[in-house]
Amino acid sequence: MNILNIEHVSKVFGDKVIFDDVSYGIHEGDKIGIIGINGTGKTTLLKIIAGLEETDEGQVICQRGLRVAYLPQNPEFPENATVLSYVTGNPNVAMAESDAKAILNRLDVTDYEAEISHLSGGQKKRVALARTLVEPADVLVLDEPTNHVDNEMAAWLEDYLNRFRGVVVMVTHDRYFLDRVTNKILEISHGKLYSYEANYSKFLEMKAAREEMELATERKRQSVLRMELEWAKRGCRARSTKQRARLERLETLKNMSAPVRDAAVELDFVESRMGKKTIALHHVGKRYGERAIIRDFDYIVLKNQRLGIIGPNGCGKSTLMKILVGELKPDAGEVEIGDTIRIGYFAQEETQMDGGRRVIDYVKDVAEYVPTRDGHVSASQMLERFLFDSSMQYTPIARLSGGERRRLYLLRVLMEAPNVLVLDEPTNDLDIPTLTILEDYLESFPGIVITVSHDRYFLDNLVDRIFAFEGDGNLVQYEGGYSDYLAAKNARGTSGDTHGTAKGRAVGGRGVSALNTPGMGDLESPGTAGNAGAGKGSDSEDVVKGQRPRHQEKLKFSYKEQREFETIDDEIASLEEEVGRLEREMLDNATNSAKLSELSAQKEEKERALEEKMERWVYLNDLAERIKGS
Repeated sequence: MNILNIEHVSKVFGDKVIFDDVSYGIHEGDKIGIIGINGTGKTTLLKIIAGLEETDEGQVICQRGLRVAYLPQNPEFPENATVLSYVTGNPNVAMAESDAKAILNRLDVTDYEAEISHLSGGQKKRVALARTLVEPADVLVLDEPTNHVDNEMAAWLEDYLNRFRGVVVMVTHDRYFLDRVTNKILEISHGKLYSYEANYSKFLEMKAAREEMELATERKRQSVLRMELEWAKRGCRARSTKQRARLERLETLKNMSAPVRDAAVELDFVESRMGKKTIALHHVGKRYGERAIIRDFDYIVLKNQRLGIIGPNGCGKSTLMKILVGELKPDAGEVEIGDTIRIGYFAQEETQMDGGRRVIDYVKDVAEYVPTRDGHVSASQMLERFLFDSSMQYTPIARLSGGERRRLYLLRVLMEAPNVLVLDEPTNDLDIPTLTILEDYLESFPGIVITVSHDRYFLDNLVDRIFAFEGDGNLVQYEGGYSDYLAAKNARGTSGDTHGTAKGRAVGGRGVSALNTPGMGDLESPGTAGNAGAGKGSDSEDVVKGQRPRHQEKLKFSYKEQREFETIDDEIASLEEEVGRLEREMLDNATNSAKLSELSAQKEEKERALEEKMERWVYLNDLAERIKGS
């Protein structure tokens, strides 16, 4: 049942068309994730749904009595408001203080009488989130709810929204969060809305299929257009009804527009050479009053290493980043920086971004021309590569969206040609397409990357070692990405210590586990002393799996396996031909949605059968090799 309808809505800001006659219906039980590049109108759409933004044309029709709660991307607060007074201060809602405190505790905001103006940006966002969640609502409209929320809170929020009985409409860059919460994706692209009944992973597949279908339709249009133009050139006369109809079709084909793809950020910079000496932290310590933020942290950063720093909000992650880049002095120990090291620091908040300055002047402060692998590129051209066209380059920074400001700030950092990137929450406010490109760039970046992030997907894709703040200023070392960290931490609860400490000196190259490196006596090994090799890369697979070595009986094929082994190559070839035939047929029927759906279902069935056959082929060939060697 529809509870809210967007009907023929159009919206224009200056010369930019945000929405062009879009319609969409929201149903009971919908958990919708909104996706699109920065500046396409994601926040505007949320505000229109929440009734906070007027449309230029069209209307939004809500079910009678519908209650909508809205979390803005950048919340504003009354002057002198305290945490508890703000959360419980909605005049239209009677609310128990105990409920408000319970939500605040879950979001790690425990000083209820603190004045909001004295809080950090992350704490303010969590206070606003608490107020949104405690309001009785049928629809939760959330703009970047996972910003400034650590991994444990994100997991709790996932569970909360999954149990929420109403509708959720949200913008978030957190791809794991989208996968686990949403059942629909709404994509904004060039003023249009595209709806997918899917979570994020399935959306990627469906979007690729949609774009391929659009391209197939365009290829077919161009082919027909060429034939019709040839016919027109031969000197036809529109004397008959049939000829007039053909000329009208030619005009229609000429006036149709080709499918428009979203532009992508282009990252192509020349980095500075790095010498042998990198960054070394020698017994670094930092305290605030009686509280130890960082305790005796000793580490040498490896060349080309990807380090992730994680921990709960307020534990000291940003403090460590500021010590690394020299913005903050440690109370104990020292940070030693190599002579050739050039650090690019992408802070959580860019304080020097003057809203009154023009976009191009902000970039020209670094350089008029930027060295890239293709030669020197002007500041204006580099802005275009970062999706700031000529009309945006002379716009005041204050008029940019939050994501556009982050993208501009990222450009400025990369223009300085660093060989060490220190990134504090780089995923905040960046759109998913830009994040994907940034991940690819950082993966091939010929230098060191050190990042603080709550984005689990980002950490899994990028880092090869994690340092986790685990209380009382202690940093604990884990190998791999976030999922590896989580598995090791969970295993530690049942099978003893599975991590390395932050003490000791790391040597070697990227991808080498310092925990398994000879001569690393001051680093704790995973597991107990008697099982130091029973981790990733162990030489004894049987020991790791808990299996006892036993006598192997002589192997042989069964009669059925022998027949299957003899025929499986032909069966695989036949299935591959069938998949190819269906793909060609789909291209020929790109404009027939009913037929396309039928063919797509057939293709998926054949692909599943092919995948099963391939898995069986691997098993049978492996068995044949073992029989041969026994």
